[in-house]
Amino acid sequence: MTALPAGGPGLHQRRNLVTEIPGPASRALMDRRNAAVARGVSTTLPVFVTAAGGGVLLDADGNTLIDFGSGIAVASVGNAAQAVVERVQAQVAQFTHTCFMVTPYQGYVEVCEELGRRTPGTHEKRSALFNSGAEAVENAIKIARHNTGRQAVVAFDHAYHGRTNLTMALTAKNMPYKQGFGPFAGEVYRVPMAYPLRWPGGPQACRAQALDVVRSLIHTQVGEQNVAAVIIEPIQGEGGFIVPPDGFLAGLAEFCRQHGIVFIADEIQSGFCRTGDWFAVEHEGVVPDLVTTAKGIAGGLPLAAVTGRAEIMDAVHAGGLGGTYGGNPVACAAALGAIETMASQDLPARARRIGEIMLPRLRKLAETYPVIADVRGRGAMIAVELTRPGTLDPDPASTAAVAAFCHQAGLVVLTCGTFGNVLRFLPPLVIGEELLEEGLDILENAFASL
Repeated sequence: MTALPAGGPGLHQRRNLVTEIPGPASRALMDRRNAAVARGVSTTLPVFVTAAGGGVLLDADGNTLIDFGSGIAVASVGNAAQAVVERVQAQVAQFTHTCFMVTPYQGYVEVCEELGRRTPGTHEKRSALFNSGAEAVENAIKIARHNTGRQAVVAFDHAYHGRTNLTMALTAKNMPYKQGFGPFAGEVYRVPMAYPLRWPGGPQACRAQALDVVRSLIHTQVGEQNVAAVIIEPIQGEGGFIVPPDGFLAGLAEFCRQHGIVFIADEIQSGFCRTGDWFAVEHEGVVPDLVTTAKGIAGGLPLAAVTGRAEIMDAVHAGGLGGTYGGNPVACAAALGAIETMASQDLPARARRIGEIMLPRLRKLAETYPVIADVRGRGAMIAVELTRPGTLDPDPASTAAVAAFCHQAGLVVLTCGTFGNVLRFLPPLVIGEELLEEGLDILENAFASL
């Protein structure tokens, strides 16, 4: 895998540190940020980016950092992919907005057509476009409730579905997402996630028991006849990149089918080639009733979608779905450019290649450093979970220390997990192998520093 054309003129695909991290220019900008931006908006790494593309970020001090975050799985095609830039520039020159609900335009229709082609299943589909992942999830729940005439929604431990009122109810983690923001939307029920590392009895017990536990809890505590939808991330994102055992998703989808429950796959972080397939559920051949997408869909512009079975999507009355900016024409142009890039450069294969490089090195690290309790993920959606050696007690302090070392060395990494003890890796799918290997070298040094 070779480095692809990068965003920004003359942006070299190499790490280059010329100041400490953050440097003086970024620190000065951070002072301005703190004086103008609300405290509740957090920052992982206080460097201000001036250009980005391929696998690197250029900051205001002239430092070039390796990107293992992709803006949280958004810049999968790079931060300035040629097809995205060209289509966006052309669209901006034509018009930036009319509101699709007032006077429609072709780009919205073309994105919906692509979603119908790309999402799992050969059944007839419809899509509706929105602005953010949370908005897509909220609308998927609306659609499921309207279609079934039921109200209850089942979500999972460790889930993350957004920050709006309804999606906060679906999200499992209290701090920082829910603390002080209640009361939350009702008729949301939570069941255990098939979390192999932390399942009582371990991974084999998880494989054998998890689906039965979930089905039993829904039956006894909610009643299948009351459930409008079950929503799940095929690989959980913020919860810690938790990969359920093979067969769990397929069994869950079948349970939903048997009881007339809408099965919603939240593919907002795992979709669009990230896991080595166009969508993560394809790994097991699962066909959801509804799929929510965002993040990687539009090369960095705000766009989200709900795509699903025509009879479910069309159950909602005219005017029941929409929003002023939903499916903005510039964002739609970006999405068409991003999807074109994914297809023409076979980014699912590139994601698989990233996994082939990263996973063996991370597993070797786990053999060397017992603080790593688990290495998991698929394609270019990979994580390591840190615990106190010999236990399952989370070790967020070591996780933070490793992340801080990486940041100082010019490698952007992200943490996640209910307990704050997971390092997640989401490199752009267009990153070059040399950068990828160098980033892993830095990570090895970070663990050695512990």
